[in-house]
Amino acid sequence: MRRAVFDANLAWRFLAGGAEALRKRLATAPRLLTPRFLFVELFKHKQRLLHATRLPEPELLDALHVLVARLEFADEALIPLGTWAEAYRLCRDVDEKDTPYVALSLHAGAPLWTLDVELKEGLRRQGFDHFFEPGDV
Repeated sequence: MRRAVFDANLAWRFLAGGAEALRKRLATAPRLLTPRFLFVELFKHKQRLLHATRLPEPELLDALHVLVARLEFADEALIPLGTWAEAYRLCRDVDEKDTPYVALSLHAGAPLWTLDVELKEGLRRQGFDHFFEPGDV
């Protein structure tokens, strides 16, 4: 079965379209893995997310429900320490907050699905080029 690691940048952009748009975008998506850290990030930045998406809170919560129901949350504690170290090495010069997503991608052998151009470029400079592209669906 196809699968990809879903990052916070993608979650923000997908949520901005609301629940219906999100359902359509995820209808043909592969199995989506994400670290539990994603949920923490979304909750921590709820007010920023409301402002950025310009959705009324009930619509944002509906879209969030659609998204969370489609994600498989991985326990970061099951990722070996060496994998974390490698992910940190790859991310430290780009954005350390992306380390959990890269660590899960490395651990699961699943491509990283992100729309963060800076992250992709930085990871490619470090030798990581395992990305999921929408055309792969």
